[in-house]
Amino acid sequence: MPRKDGRFKRKVAKPDPRFNDTHVGAFINRMMVDGKKSTAEGLFYKTIGELETKVEGKTGVEIFRQAVKNAMPVVKVKAKRIGGATYQVPSEVEPRVSEAFAHRWLIIAARKRSGRSFVEKLGHELLDAFNNKGKAVETKESTHKMAEANKAYAHFGRN
Repeated sequence: MPRKDGRFKRKVAKPDPRFNDTHVGAFINRMMVDGKKSTAEGLFYKTIGELETKVEGKTGVEIFRQAVKNAMPVVKVKAKRIGGATYQVPSEVEPRVSEAFAHRWLIIAARKRSGRSFVEKLGHELLDAFNNKGKAVETKESTHKMAEANKAYAHFGRN
């Protein structure tokens, strides 16, 4: 059954209670496991507190924002099947989707890191992304390289 006006209203993540920031709220929601939001919030706020002690002159949220910005992809590749062959077709990424990719890559990279606690692992990953290093930034760069290598197929993306 079609919607009344034909448009879908996107849900915006609620801002987090401490910083009143929707980007932080969305990151916490993506960090969450098994619906345990208070646990995810606690881990995130502890990580931000530790980051503030490591980087002078910047707040924890500024460090987080810059880390996410450094991990955000501009282009992505999408498999498209044309005439029996599958091509990796590069396409631009919307800012909202780009931020979701960055969040996902940061969290996955932090979970795969070796270390004692998740706070420590996430802190190191955010610090690395802040300094344009780390696994999340490498993932972004490899995505960009793949898109660059397949830019000859970009015309398949247009309809």
